[in-house]
Amino acid sequence: MATVFRRSYQYLQRSAHEQPVIFYSVLLGAVGPVAVVAVPEIRKSWFGWKPVERPPTTYPLPNRPRDKNLTGYEDGWKPSA
Repeated sequence: MATVFRRSYQYLQRSAHEQPVIFYSVLLGAVGPVAVVAVPEIRKSWFGWKPVERPPTTYPLPNRPRDKNLTGYEDGWKPSA
């Protein structure tokens, strides 16, 4: 069993020197799934990150009856019939 790990280590060592692009691609590919689990927890515990409040999806309606005597708009512009 020790020879399997030794040969794997020797292969990684040789490929790091002969084909560094492939070696680092495999290395980053292996770190990616670990980062998906670890990074959000690190952001929350070390940096105090909190998710942003979600924007409203509807406009809040006033809790009163509509004013029937409206004429024009609040900026002074009057609609022409």
